[in-house]
Amino acid sequence: LILVTVSATAPGTETGPVDFIAIQQQAGFATAAYQSEDTIRDFVESRNYTLTLYKTVPDIHISYFLATDKQTRTQVISVRGTSNIENALVDILLKLRLDKNTGIQLHEGFSHAARKIFADLKPMLETDYTIRTTGHSLGGAVALILAMFLDVDRFNVEQVTTFGQPKVTNIAGASKFGHMKIIRVVTPFDLVPLMPPLDPLDIYIVDVYWHAGKEVVLLNGNQYAILEGLDSMLRATRFIREPFSQAHMEQHQMSAYLGMIDTKTGSSRLVPYQTDLNIFNLFGSG
Repeated sequence: LILVTVSATAPGTETGPVDFIAIQQQAGFATAAYQSEDTIRDFVESRNYTLTLYKTVPDIHISYFLATDKQTRTQVISVRGTSNIENALVDILLKLRLDKNTGIQLHEGFSHAARKIFADLKPMLETDYTIRTTGHSLGGAVALILAMFLDVDRFNVEQVTTFGQPKVTNIAGASKFGHMKIIRVVTPFDLVPLMPPLDPLDIYIVDVYWHAGKEVVLLNGNQYAILEGLDSMLRATRFIREPFSQAHMEQHQMSAYLGMIDTKTGSSRLVPYQTDLNIFNLFGSG
């Protein structure tokens, strides 16, 4: 038996601590996107924002909102995701298509939704404000692509924070936007961020799906791990032959994310992420 260990960067190195208060705040905006317009307005006003826009795009049935804080000169875009994990697992298995706006390969469905939302939002965005985008599940995928569009148009994208976000681009696309501050928050057994799963034989294929940014893995208690690049991609290999279960559905729910984030806002501890992988299973051998 040959085992492979995938480890995050050890505590105290250049990755630095994660600001879970800031993540909790963005998780609140991502959760609010599932609510009614009146509830969203109450939420953003309680945080000194104004609800600038709330809309559901008719043909794609995706809701989003724009909140503006004039005092801090900040705008937040939050895109609603889906709580139906079965639909999510089916929807994210589409091929990548070249997007002329960014010049990279993007998931066709997600980028279509992002273009629709961007067209509505652009006139309401302040060019001298900082912008944050967030979302859960498919909403996180659209929020990331929106941030890419904003970056290309020279808006000041301060932060992208997604929760349970599936992959949206390939290695070249992730590399092109490597300068952006992207945090992908995941729970250990949420399958959506792992889809499509990486076959190690595909690592050198140009169009293989690849994650952008830093992956923050929420572990038990106040512990968390940070993964990037290949380490993040190989995390999916432990689940390739694991049957879909109720536990996976529960780990994808925004309520699970909120609970695990709450335990880390007082104090948090960065630890190595380790998973023992049977090298024969990785390559399809018995």
